[in-house]
Amino acid sequence: MDKKILIVDDDPRNIFALKLTLKARGYAVESCTMAQDALEILKSGSSYIVLMDMMMPGIDGYEAVKMIRNTPEIKHVPVIAVTAQAMPEDRQKCLEAGADDYVSKPIDVDLLIVAIEKIS
Repeated sequence: MDKKILIVDDDPRNIFALKLTLKARGYAVESCTMAQDALEILKSGSSYIVLMDMMMPGIDGYEAVKMIRNTPEIKHVPVIAVTAQAMPEDRQKCLEAGADDYVSKPIDVDLLIVAIEKIS
């Protein structure tokens, strides 16, 4: 598997749990707690799939996804929105912001893996 997973979440507990789960399934995983850091990591040239928390202080996930989509060298990067907002309109809002898929918290790992495999 040549793509790495980049977890962007302001809660270190979420990052820790996701990292453990994904690494156990054979994925290479990196993480950061701020959207601006994610943009810099993505510009490094490695191939990533982003798991973007939508509710973060400062630049939230919606704005971060829009920034990714408006940056020519990284606009193709697959993004899965990860959020506790689980109403149907929240899914639509994530997709309209530019996310490729959506997974609600608490995360169903099997659904997350299906989403990752679908866009990788």
